[in-house]
Amino acid sequence: MRNLFFLLLFPALLSAQSSFEKAETYFKKEQFSKAKPLFEQHLKDHPNDRKTKEYLGDIAGYKKDWDTAIDFYEDLVEADDRSANYHFKYGGALGMKALSINRIRAATYIGDIKEHFETAARLDPNHIEVRWALVEFYIQLPGIIGGSQKKATSYANQLLKISPVDGYLANGYIAEYDERPDDAERLYKKAIEIGGSPTTYDKLTEHYEKNNKPKEAMATATKSLQIHKRNSLNYQIGKIAAQYNLDAELGINCLQAYIENHSVRDGVPKDWAYFRMAQIYKNLGEKQNALQWINKALVDRPGFEQAQDEKKKILSL
Repeated sequence: MRNLFFLLLFPALLSAQSSFEKAETYFKKEQFSKAKPLFEQHLKDHPNDRKTKEYLGDIAGYKKDWDTAIDFYEDLVEADDRSANYHFKYGGALGMKALSINRIRAATYIGDIKEHFETAARLDPNHIEVRWALVEFYIQLPGIIGGSQKKATSYANQLLKISPVDGYLANGYIAEYDERPDDAERLYKKAIEIGGSPTTYDKLTEHYEKNNKPKEAMATATKSLQIHKRNSLNYQIGKIAAQYNLDAELGINCLQAYIENHSVRDGVPKDWAYFRMAQIYKNLGEKQNALQWINKALVDRPGFEQAQDEKKKILSL
């Protein structure tokens, strides 16, 4: 009888498992409309499943449904307040909600955003993304309600210890925001000099050998990039190469890697990577390649104003 009961139960268990795995597959392919109902059904059957709640929060965030994302991430923080990841996502959703409402209402979110970002940073001393978020938070916020360049710089310097490339990029961003263009360019050049292409060790070595730079100078960067293989770093380096007309070959390689490995977790949409590719080719004077990429950006997002302006500049070459 016991074996018969198990045999009757087993198909249902198998179905539930395969349904969740199917939802994960859809999620990884960014087919969220297919993943969402499967996750919702799984959550009904397993109401305390944290991973499912996180997936549903991520899907809500992708659709800019910040209230729903906040609800899921708040539940997760309450279930495990020692998770840096949950605090980071909750703080991020609160931040995006604040950006979508008027300034008076948004001001009421500031304390919670700060609390959850700083909690995440404290819980995980190597959490790169939350330190970037805190740099952005403190540099963008007016001083009268808590903004602080000193605190932004403090988190940028923490990034220097965790990932030198991120640290120089973050400090360059602060200098750019503070209207110190010479400092910004110097710091961005340093990021590119030590960072190279953050895809594989072989590409790093190949790039620096081609440019007659000693491998010894790559030691810190190589260690950093081997530990922190983040696709978003590809975009950041490509962006700086485009904006400051630095190392076009490296910028193109990084942006191509970003596009090929893109997922919703990377944050920046692919249309921005297409835009940066167009900028690099414009800098090189390659009009047709620049037009190809800027048109790709506009197909992805027809109302992309920056791309429309960039296309005019390309056409004038």
